[in-house]
Amino acid sequence: VSDLRPSALPGSLDVSRSMFDLRSPPHRAIKRYDSVSSVPSSTSSRKDSQGSNRSLDTITLSGDERDFGRLNVKLCYISSVEQIWITVLHCKDLSWPSTCGENPRICVKGILTLPKPVHFKSSAKEGSNDIEFMETFVFAIKLQSLQAVRLVFKIQTQTPRKKTIGECSLALQELSSQESSHWLDISPPSK
Repeated sequence: VSDLRPSALPGSLDVSRSMFDLRSPPHRAIKRYDSVSSVPSSTSSRKDSQGSNRSLDTITLSGDERDFGRLNVKLCYISSVEQIWITVLHCKDLSWPSTCGENPRICVKGILTLPKPVHFKSSAKEGSNDIEFMETFVFAIKLQSLQAVRLVFKIQTQTPRKKTIGECSLALQELSSQESSHWLDISPPSK
């Protein structure tokens, strides 16, 4: 996991960020990153008790299927300045395990799956079935680089402890200057 705050960046990369509340127009909540840097994430596989790497979330028991909710995001690519604008709007019908408590603090972590992954995270909100985030993240990345990757979202609890409770993703082949809205079904986190 990489923290894009200036104090966490190596060297002298200049990263500016500002944030406003979208609910009081004409302001827009924007976290702007003029340069992009990220530590490559390492991947690890978890073995089950038999020592195999098979994913346990592919096994579904009848009657055990439940709705994890949906995430609403908007995407836009401004080609004149080579920027992708990602707006995390809100989660609807969100559910989480009872082990996370009544009202855990919940955030949305985003990852652009470039060779050097780009990570960003919304602020944490009090857990409910319908959570408004209204935050926009701006990255300067060439369109050709983005069209071959996915945008992955992880829904995470921050309290009582950090835990991924669901995830969803979106291919970026059809990015354009026309803002597009997407409703993504949240599924259980991959093991």
